[in-house]
Amino acid sequence: MASDDPLDTELESFRKQWLSDLQSQRGPQSPIHHRRQSRGRQHDTSQQSLSSSSTRPGPPKNTNGPPSPTAARRALILDEGTDYLGGRSFDEPAPPLTIPSETRTLHASENSKEKKLVSALDYYEEAMEKESQGNMGDSLQLYRKAYKMDHGVERRYREKHFPAAASKAPAVQAQVTAPIPASSADPEPVPIKTFSELLSGFAALQIDPAVPDVEGEPVLPCPIANLPDELLTHILHDVAVADIAEYVRLSLVCKRLAYLVASEQRIWRRVCIGPEFGFAGMHYRWNTGIEWGPLSSSDSEDGDDEQGEQDEQDEGSTAIVSDLDAERRPLSPRERMQRRQAREYAMTLSLTPSVYPTWKKMFRNRPRIRFDGCYISTVNYVRSGQASTNQLTWGGAPILLVTYYRYLRFFRDGSLISLLASDPPADVVYYMTRDAVRLHRDAAAQHHHLPGAVMRLAHRGRWKLSPPGHGAVVGAGGGGRGRGAAPSGDDELAVETEGVGSKYVFKMDLQVRSAGKSTASRNNKLVLYGFYSYNKLTEDWAEFVLKNNKPFFFSRVRSYGLGD
Repeated sequence: MASDDPLDTELESFRKQWLSDLQSQRGPQSPIHHRRQSRGRQHDTSQQSLSSSSTRPGPPKNTNGPPSPTAARRALILDEGTDYLGGRSFDEPAPPLTIPSETRTLHASENSKEKKLVSALDYYEEAMEKESQGNMGDSLQLYRKAYKMDHGVERRYREKHFPAAASKAPAVQAQVTAPIPASSADPEPVPIKTFSELLSGFAALQIDPAVPDVEGEPVLPCPIANLPDELLTHILHDVAVADIAEYVRLSLVCKRLAYLVASEQRIWRRVCIGPEFGFAGMHYRWNTGIEWGPLSSSDSEDGDDEQGEQDEQDEGSTAIVSDLDAERRPLSPRERMQRRQAREYAMTLSLTPSVYPTWKKMFRNRPRIRFDGCYISTVNYVRSGQASTNQLTWGGAPILLVTYYRYLRFFRDGSLISLLASDPPADVVYYMTRDAVRLHRDAAAQHHHLPGAVMRLAHRGRWKLSPPGHGAVVGAGGGGRGRGAAPSGDDELAVETEGVGSKYVFKMDLQVRSAGKSTASRNNKLVLYGFYSYNKLTEDWAEFVLKNNKPFFFSRVRSYGLGD
């Protein structure tokens, strides 16, 4: 028996060590842990069954970290009333239209080396990146590989990017156990100031020079702090005309500049009435042909408007001779354009303060088209594939996840480029230019290997907004204006593009909306209400019924510049 005691002791120590290792791997068995494990198993099952509509539990929000597991999923739930912003920014420089094959092979090999995936966490992070871009097919494959390598990869992702704050628990416990003095009284609530009150408190502040990094060093000079308000306002005016985004970012420098950016209405007035970013660059009538040529006689739909404009001028005159009206000469295109601009300028002035209280609110809230990027619609849907006798598939037929994109890029002269393709935005947006369309349009087969060959499927077109105060009926069926309509009534967008062949014309009815938080950028969403085909020979209209319709979201492209 004495010989059995060491054996029992060794077995008992091995058992305790095995239990401790097992508990350390599983972690603390809390109700939250059980729920996370169950949700992780449900997510694993949903990924293996190719269910694209399932959702994964999202971690706490972290604006500085990587996207949460549910952040990319929200981009796919885009109904009419959603406020989620699905746009991206493409800040990389634009590649050339023609790239040698040796250079493309070298770039492809470098990219494959840079994106080498080793661990399950690498596959999981790459899958989330693909999902955020709308590429659901590759995302599901990467998710499947990650979960095959490690079924707890989601928990490891949370532990890496969203670690739990373990140091807060002792502090809370000490605060609870500490005795509360009897003489302590509840502090008086601090009154919450409004935005105007906070802004008025910055009026008397000045621009302070930067504090030296090392104590005792002399303070560096700050020449801009000595400028009077007149010169400082003039500098801010030039910055706003050059780039409105940089002008708004100046409010982050100091409180004095924040006050000037928010309260200087003269600068916002210049931005609103200017053609750079304001409403002088918008078109409320057709300004060009569908094929980017001059307007044809059939496009002169503004005759009634021009007559009404002339009648308004005649009403202000005191004496009009009837025979002179009969002999009125026709207006030249230049004079007609000048009268349109004058009328639109007067309309813009009349909207403040009757509709929009300030010029800043008009610039943010009044619908307008943005030219420094493109609008992208990502569509995903699931359909059944064809059954094959040479392939073992669950259920008899494969399930296909289809992803395609719609692109719209607007130009300042009233023209646009429309494209429907399955290529992701990173491979398309840099080539949505006039030169690429001219290069690849009706090109020979030897040009189809170029990077921008996808533009051979692009269609030329034109666009216009509804005039202020004219609530245009959306679609032929009279769908009417929906929720989120602008108070000025100029949020309806009409788009006409080339069709399949020379006898067809495609028309889209959209509405300009805003997605994201109220403090974020505006006019970054286009909701498609109607899509029609017009036969120019038979003059018949046909409606495209879109079962998987998704809104367009604006994505800024740095290579476009200001959209000139």
